[in-house]
Amino acid sequence: MKKANLFSLAIVFLFVFGVKSKAETVEVQSGDTRIQVAILLDTSNSMDGLIDQAKSRLWDIVNVLTTLKYKDQAPRIELALYEYGNDWLSKRSNYIRQVAPFTTDLDLISEKLFALRTNGGSEYCGAVIQQAIGDLDWGSGSADMRLIYIAGNEEFNQGGISYKEAISSALKKGVYVNTIYCGDRQTGIRELWKDGADRGQGKYFNIDSNIKIRYISTPYDDRINECSDRLNATYIAYGSLGSEKQRNQMEQDQNAKSVSKENYASRAVTKSTSAYRNSNWDLVDKYQETESLNDIKTGDLPKELQGKPEKEIKAYIESKQKERLAIQKEIDELAKKRQAYIDQENKKSGNQQDDDLGKAINASVLAFAKEKGYAVE
Repeated sequence: MKKANLFSLAIVFLFVFGVKSKAETVEVQSGDTRIQVAILLDTSNSMDGLIDQAKSRLWDIVNVLTTLKYKDQAPRIELALYEYGNDWLSKRSNYIRQVAPFTTDLDLISEKLFALRTNGGSEYCGAVIQQAIGDLDWGSGSADMRLIYIAGNEEFNQGGISYKEAISSALKKGVYVNTIYCGDRQTGIRELWKDGADRGQGKYFNIDSNIKIRYISTPYDDRINECSDRLNATYIAYGSLGSEKQRNQMEQDQNAKSVSKENYASRAVTKSTSAYRNSNWDLVDKYQETESLNDIKTGDLPKELQGKPEKEIKAYIESKQKERLAIQKEIDELAKKRQAYIDQENKKSGNQQDDDLGKAINASVLAFAKEKGYAVE
């Protein structure tokens, strides 16, 4: 059984151009326009190390997606995650599992990604594409971007479900299918991964499985990470989900740190953007969206706010909101300097592999965005 290079998936989403956040004002994602990305990972064989590399790029993926704007608004960014080709999964399900449906809960995606484990299996690309198309709540807006990225390196036509029919179903919903073959380019072509991308009106990529992630430490990482720790103190957990979600926020911080401090800095940048919203458990985000606390029961408030007058509660929330905005602005300014430093170091080192890949991916994403009338900030 071949080892699928899941690092390919991670880099495929790392469109290396300037990362910006909009911390000067609270930028709420538009509910009218969506960017939906479904990631289908081959988790067969002993691939824990490669999955670890894929984990390290999640925040870079989101940071780049947040640079896309439609009519000056930030689209709603939704990610979904599937695994396939794992013997621990049911044969009846074609060794496929929906790890997470479309969600804006980025901490949930991180949690699920870090929990993935590998085992040998049969990789049915047609089946997992078909299931993602049928199960997920794909948007129908004319400006929506709907993308599938499937990574693996076995023959693309394995299994009883035709990848051609599955991709045809995807196109009927306006979903573009992109394929990432983890190995030699010509082998991927022979094994029909390029044909899958061509039929899916997407892009075909091949990645060298021996490429290792190259982190560039910057003078700004420690300051950004310190800002992230301060940012956490501005969250006010409420409701039945509050404590659990706040605990998970901390856990995903630790997961990012376990990869590298540079990866944690990328997560901190994400936490300063409109993509990182937690109105279902955080009073600051909730109040920003609704400007009201009418639907929140007294018992759902944190203990320190229960029994307080509404005016006092709102004043407390607004003080935390002001504090958060100031920290986000600080991260934003540091993030721009950080990215400029990284770009300069890449240029000096002549990192041709990353540069070539970045150019290819930039072109593909910008092509999708251009078709939909998006701008890149």
